[in-house]
Amino acid sequence: MHHIIILLHKYDTFEESRYFLHAIADIWRAEGLRVSVLNGPGPYVDADLAIMHVDLTMVPADYLAFVRQYPVVINGSVTDISKRLVSTNLVCRDDGYQGQVIVKSNQNCGGSREVRVARMRTLLGRYNQSLREEPRLARMRSLLHRYYQSLRDKLPSISRTGPSISDYAIFESTSQVPRVVWENPDLVVERFLPERHEGLYCLRSWVFLGDRETNAMGYSLQPIVKSGNVVRREVVAEVPEELRQMRRNLGFDFGKFDYVIVDGQVVLYDANRTPILGSLSKDKFMPNIRLLAKGIYAFL
Repeated sequence: MHHIIILLHKYDTFEESRYFLHAIADIWRAEGLRVSVLNGPGPYVDADLAIMHVDLTMVPADYLAFVRQYPVVINGSVTDISKRLVSTNLVCRDDGYQGQVIVKSNQNCGGSREVRVARMRTLLGRYNQSLREEPRLARMRSLLHRYYQSLRDKLPSISRTGPSISDYAIFESTSQVPRVVWENPDLVVERFLPERHEGLYCLRSWVFLGDRETNAMGYSLQPIVKSGNVVRREVVAEVPEELRQMRRNLGFDFGKFDYVIVDGQVVLYDANRTPILGSLSKDKFMPNIRLLAKGIYAFL
């Protein structure tokens, strides 16, 4: 029986999660593979393969050292997925670009995971986590949560830009971008290059594991296409070779690339090594999950 290790951050949870990998791991277990989930680096556990599934923009050094003990590591070289590394469409204040631009967090998912880790490192955060493991202390947890919320403004923040940097800001030109954005190292400015068809904004999503993949396009009325505002979704058969080369350059074995095609050119919006299902129905997506699960055998 092959044994697979999934390495998470020590503050992450996996069971009943919305991660693609959670659903995929259920398929592996049903097929007779042994799957173990580790929260953070610790004592070595013998296994045939390890999967780096640390939901942070940059993987800490001790996590990298731990997984490198294994003979095969999926995403072992994907240590940094920040926009400054992934994006080829960054704009500087004085480079003369004349089109629309969009402001994003340099960190993945608006830096929300980094903020969560910073909070969990506090004594109060660790205590709150321990209470989650005791349902009978729910009332005390509720009281503590209210107290925790009252302290949130004093806790570290990655974005330091006020509310919800995940709500991207679009500007007609670089001259409209506030000075504070240019001076904030946690933010980046990109060319805003949307793909549109029949009056709708489009976003293509390529999910892959080894030699198995799915590729789909979502349509939305909103310029920022998210799973929650998609009005129509369809399968896209062809994955551009340019995108495959980007995957090779970034070293991805497993993940999701969000991209568009504008004037025949691939524009990579986001590269994620810990993709989630979002608003996708797990039941409806199950055929794709079963397909992706087969990709593990390229590594075993």
